[in-house]
Amino acid sequence: MANEQEAPKNEGEGNRTAAKQYNEAQRKFVESGKVEPAAKDAEHALETDEAEELKRAEEEGRAHAKPHEQKREI
Repeated sequence: MANEQEAPKNEGEGNRTAAKQYNEAQRKFVESGKVEPAAKDAEHALETDEAEELKRAEEEGRAHAKPHEQKREI
């Protein structure tokens, strides 16, 4: 009998399974029609008190990035 709950195969760097799942999720999100409302929500958040919190979160994330990515404008 085959073990149906085998540990996932380690695909190493460039995990094709994860990339495929991510790409599929992105495609579904785009096709759902939710992109424009999400973009407007994000734009609105930048115009409220939440903007400072978002800026701190971005700075925290960039602190862990490679040096050439830390200064990149979004």
